[in-house]
Amino acid sequence: MHARKKGKSGSTRPSKKVLHNWIRYKPKEVELLITKLSKEGKTSSQIGLHLRDTYGIPSVTLITKKKISKILAQKGLSPKIPENLKSLIKKAIEIRKHMERNKKDLVSKRGLTLTESKIRRLIKYYKRNEVLPQDWKYDPSTASLLLE
Repeated sequence: MHARKKGKSGSTRPSKKVLHNWIRYKPKEVELLITKLSKEGKTSSQIGLHLRDTYGIPSVTLITKKKISKILAQKGLSPKIPENLKSLIKKAIEIRKHMERNKKDLVSKRGLTLTESKIRRLIKYYKRNEVLPQDWKYDPSTASLLLE
């Protein structure tokens, strides 16, 4: 986001006609697998990787027409803090630890500023879409308590 590049990443998926020939899971079976993996403590991205690597399911949305996070929300298994916000908070905590050891590292100071501004933007988005409560606050000093 803060780089001066546009970037072109990602692989092309096989066409939908080809997918149905070699996938042998029905949408209900995939939803059951997702709930099972979620109860084991995996995040939505870990669930997607696990389904791809062990069950050969390239995309949950092509089979079930729903995203993993939507399926988890319907089953009541969605986390209190969304996964991307949680990972950004972890990143900010790690940068703060680094800043305590290396006080003159101005590049990481800028990285912390960019990360925390991204956190604030995400919080604003999640409050607007009612994923987080309106009185939810991010405080850098107590951020590690949010992740526990």
